[in-house]
Amino acid sequence: MLRPFATIAVPLNGRLIMNVAKSGYRVFSANSTPACTELSKKITERLGVELGKSVVYQESNRETRVEIKESVRGQTIFIIQTIPRDVNTAIMELLIMAYALKTSCAKNIIGVIPYFPYSKQCKMRKRGSIVCKLLASMLAKAGLTHIITMDLHQKEIQGFFTFPVDNLRASPFLVQYIQEEIPDYRNAIIVAKSPSAAKRAQSFAERLRLGLAVMHGEAQCSESDMADGRHSPPCVRNTFGHPGLELPLMMAKEKPPITVVGDVGGRIAIIVDDIIDDVEDFVATAEILKERGAYKIYVMATHGLLSADAPRLIEESAIDEVVVTNTVPHEVQKLQCPKIKTVDVSMILAEAIRRIHNGESMAYLFRNITVDD
Repeated sequence: MLRPFATIAVPLNGRLIMNVAKSGYRVFSANSTPACTELSKKITERLGVELGKSVVYQESNRETRVEIKESVRGQTIFIIQTIPRDVNTAIMELLIMAYALKTSCAKNIIGVIPYFPYSKQCKMRKRGSIVCKLLASMLAKAGLTHIITMDLHQKEIQGFFTFPVDNLRASPFLVQYIQEEIPDYRNAIIVAKSPSAAKRAQSFAERLRLGLAVMHGEAQCSESDMADGRHSPPCVRNTFGHPGLELPLMMAKEKPPITVVGDVGGRIAIIVDDIIDDVEDFVATAEILKERGAYKIYVMATHGLLSADAPRLIEESAIDEVVVTNTVPHEVQKLQCPKIKTVDVSMILAEAIRRIHNGESMAYLFRNITVDD
């Protein structure tokens, strides 16, 4: 149990009532559904405070309405928003609540967003847009002054914001789960399902003193990426350019057949990643690892979005267990698939809130974490 902020015990009819009005902060949940308020309740219990009084609901025309039911003037406000399947509604709830608090004269408005939505859209692709940058600008305009999040898809996303961003890590909790819940984990090997996930896998392998394997090959770009042919640079030489201008031809990429770099025979394979959403890649990786001799397969990820038919596909696959944190509500998926396990990270989120409110250093939460982690 974390040490709560400064509270005053007021005797009333023989009972002690905890009065938090003098502490200068409030914790609100930006979503009123039971699945999304569960994490908020765990955090406030660890802090020893009550959840702020607010009402968040949708009107008959699907517009979001937020009402703050208590005074927040001059106080520091923490808004906890977990992202359910309806991502856009969750974003509007957060924006409207932040703006409502801003117009109610809150001193600081800090968003606690364990899974930051649209984080995969953080790079320019074809004639698209960097949606993550747009969202960062919207949050700043709504009144947020600070964000606490966890395992951003790309750490460079922090540069999109004009205010501080604390990007916490879930890896200590996942490493602890491996050590305590996986029998004979010393016989395991950490697996990156693609070269892009190798750095994260290497971090787990070095901390657990285990070997590393990397999947390489085949996962060719999807048909949607090739549909309209608007690649930049173009795949063929432009014959309509400036006379005499000869640009070098860009050779098309061709990935080799799928292969495993590393020995997984007779080992426990632990696949690590930051997000598990569409699980087809994880299922395909598990099949290959099984063929190469791995006798047990785990998947570890921070954010368990588990969209569409993910629970059914996991249940029917060679994967023995999927371990995710509670940054995203997934209780329905757990009922559909008993292989899905949850690790609670409310402790580190609560500690971050406590330290920020008390003006303490956040360095303690980033011990032994390097730039590549």
